[in-house]
Amino acid sequence: MNVVNEDNLPEQVERQAPQTVRTGTLLQRGSSSTAIARMEQSSELSLRERQALRLIVPDDVSGGMSDAFRELRTRLLALAAGTNNFVTMVAPIGPGYGGSFVARNLAAAFAFDEAKTALLIDCDFRHPSQHKVFGIEPTKGGLFDCIEHPGANLGQFIYQTGIPRLRLVPTGRPQEMNGEYYSSINMQMVIHQMRKRYADRYLVLDGPAIKGSPDARILSDLADFIVVVAAYGRDTAAKINQAVATFDPSKLAGVVFNQLP
Repeated sequence: MNVVNEDNLPEQVERQAPQTVRTGTLLQRGSSSTAIARMEQSSELSLRERQALRLIVPDDVSGGMSDAFRELRTRLLALAAGTNNFVTMVAPIGPGYGGSFVARNLAAAFAFDEAKTALLIDCDFRHPSQHKVFGIEPTKGGLFDCIEHPGANLGQFIYQTGIPRLRLVPTGRPQEMNGEYYSSINMQMVIHQMRKRYADRYLVLDGPAIKGSPDARILSDLADFIVVVAAYGRDTAAKINQAVATFDPSKLAGVVFNQLP
């Protein structure tokens, strides 16, 4: 896997922001580290199960994919400059580019740290997938239900994933959503409330594709950082620049060239 950073970007790619490119019932807050240590976990995925689901593992002696996501996590932490609670949106340029793969593994990388917790929120209402990967049946609902019922207990929409300290909010009931949902006051409240449950909580939004819809741009208003996913060997510099220009350049954390769906 090649690393493309600010110093070795192709000349055609504008240097709009520093970039790193790489593939591939909860307790109330008190003492954050103590609360995290006491998070409920019914069962944990085995190493073989994680590998079958293409999920990174903390003790991967071969490095490779795990190191790539650790590097991306480290870059985000550096950009946050000591802020232990932020929101990152992962947005693929097009559908099928592996944005969901990148989002869940980035969330898993944050969860490696025993003093941190990660919350993966599936915001891709057109192509929801995270609940399927983790084998979750979202019988109590998900993000759509959070937005529709702002007074509900948000904890009921947060599901265990089988990975310690990593939780999932699935999309919920299948709906044809429009951008207005992403920009609604209720959506803003949901993100704020999810974020504040733990002082060391990192939210990863699995966002919709950039191409063909304004949804990703609208959702990006709720994020502190944005990671764009491009297709390795398929997307030209011009196409990447066009996608990157969709967002506030001050939020751009990097572009990931991904080969996996």
